[in-house]
Amino acid sequence: MALKSYNSVTNGMRGLVLIDRSSLWKGKPYKKLVGGRSSTGGRNVHGHITAWHRGGGHKKAYRFVDFLRNKMDVEATVERLEYDPNRTAFIALVRYADGEYSYIIAPQKLSVGDSIVSANRADVKVGNCMKMINIPVGTVVHNIELRVGKGAQYVRAAGSYAQIVGKDSGRVTVKLSSGEVRLINGECRATVGAVSNPDQKNVNLGKAGRSRWMGRRPVNRGAAMNPVDHPHGGGEGKAKCGRQLVTPWGKPTKGYKTRRKAKPSDKFILTSRKRK
Repeated sequence: MALKSYNSVTNGMRGLVLIDRSSLWKGKPYKKLVGGRSSTGGRNVHGHITAWHRGGGHKKAYRFVDFLRNKMDVEATVERLEYDPNRTAFIALVRYADGEYSYIIAPQKLSVGDSIVSANRADVKVGNCMKMINIPVGTVVHNIELRVGKGAQYVRAAGSYAQIVGKDSGRVTVKLSSGEVRLINGECRATVGAVSNPDQKNVNLGKAGRSRWMGRRPVNRGAAMNPVDHPHGGGEGKAKCGRQLVTPWGKPTKGYKTRRKAKPSDKFILTSRKRK
């Protein structure tokens, strides 16, 4: 996908850069694979804000994306590529040979009319899903499972990918785009190829209002608040906080490590993204 730049006809269009979605499906999504989605505004069941700077935004319908890919050995044909407002990647509507429809995360270089399949062992072809132990070393993959049968959890965002760099004793060594090298059970499944829409990182929204359309509210600095609202607040003029940078609840931030020192999954991380 290419990027679209705009002339500065208005102030909000100055610097605006968006994704060109002219080649995507222009109609409504497949009705049987769509459900309602209510907005929380960042509140939990008690009405307390637990995720700040959220609220408003356009109403969205949720597309049920198949992250399991557990319809085995049945070929599917890509019917169309679609925009999904709930994620950065594009999605593809596929039709299986038995007539069933499904949404999947669309990888790069997947086109309308292509055939894909999910199997324990399949051709190394973009869009095919199989056990990672059967994928050749050096292959680029996405939609990676961490637990067998749970569905894809890793490498689902636009433009992301991972690479299989080794196999040993039923486990697969995977290098993530963050630089982390991790061991994963070879029985877990992954899809061949990189995720679509790699230009998403180059988007410039142009104005604050466009962020509001997406449900993102303004972010305010703690130093601009009163002492009752934030530990950094108060003082005359532009005062420095005079202490270690903290969250509104006094927990250190800006480089403070919050990961548990004895997290069980640490034994599967061969190279941390911090030491890449």
